[in-house]
Amino acid sequence: MAGSKEIRTKIKSVENTRKITRAMEMVAAAKMRRAQERMRAARPYAEKIRAVAAHLSGASTEYRHPFLVKRDSIKKIGVILITSDKGLCGGLNSNLFRLAVNKMKGWSAEGKEVAVCAIGNKGLGFMNRMGAEVKSHLVGLGDEPHQETLIGAVKVMLDAYVSGEIDSIYICYNHFVNTMKQEPSMEQLLPLSGEQLGDHKASWDYIYEPDAKVVVDELLTRYVESLVYQGVVENIASEQSSRMVAMKAASDNAKSVIADLKLVYNKARQAAITREISEIVSGAAAVG
Repeated sequence: MAGSKEIRTKIKSVENTRKITRAMEMVAAAKMRRAQERMRAARPYAEKIRAVAAHLSGASTEYRHPFLVKRDSIKKIGVILITSDKGLCGGLNSNLFRLAVNKMKGWSAEGKEVAVCAIGNKGLGFMNRMGAEVKSHLVGLGDEPHQETLIGAVKVMLDAYVSGEIDSIYICYNHFVNTMKQEPSMEQLLPLSGEQLGDHKASWDYIYEPDAKVVVDELLTRYVESLVYQGVVENIASEQSSRMVAMKAASDNAKSVIADLKLVYNKARQAAITREISEIVSGAAAVG
C-alpha cells in the first residue's frame, strides 16, 4: 500500500484537476447558450432564402444556374467537413470522422475521387493524416463565426463545381438535436435538389433587374453560403454541449477518485496508528 504522503499528493492532484474540469464545464455551458442563440437567429434567414430559392428553381426562365443542373456522371465529389478547432469535447469529432471516412471509402470503391474543404483544425489535421486531397481549409473560427470569413474556403469548392472539376458537393457536420444529443450528418449541398429546396406548389415568375443571370447567380451563391454557415453554427453549438457534458463527466469521475483515495488514505493512516500502538505496547511489555 502506498504511503500516506503519496496518497495525499494524489488527492491534491486530482482535486486540482477537478477544479479545472469544473471551470471548463461552466465556461462551456455559458458558450453553449450563446451558440444556441446564434443558431436560432440564423434559422429564419436560412428558411426565407430557402423559400426564395425554391420558387426561383420553379420559375420559367431561359437561364438555368449550374447549381440546379444534375450531372450525368459523378467522377469527383467534394466534401465540406466542419469540425471543432479544439478538443476535450468527447466523441464529437470522432463520430463525425467515422461517418466521413465510411462515405469516402464507399465513393472510392465506386471509382470516384474525393476532395475536401476542411473547416476546423481537427478536421484539417485528420484529413492531412489520411492523405486526402484538401483543396481549401479554414481554422481559428472562434466562438462567434461570421459568414464573410467562410466565403473564401467555400468559394474554392463552388468554383471547382462550376468549372466541372467537381461533380457533387456534400456538407458534413454535427447536427444539434439537444444538449445531450448531437448527430453527425452528411447532406448533399450541390447540385440543389427539390427535396433540399422544399416544395413549391405554384409556378412563380420574376422580373429580373439587371438580368436573370446576375440575380440568380448571386442568390444561389448566398443560399449555399447560408447552408454552410448554418452547418458551422450547428457544429459550434454541438461542440460546446459535448464539451460541457464531457467536463461534467470528468468532474464526477474525479470526485469518485478522490473519495476512493481518501478511503485508502484513512485505511493507511489507521494501519500506521495501529502499528505504532502495537510497538508501544510491545515495548512496554518487554520493559516490564
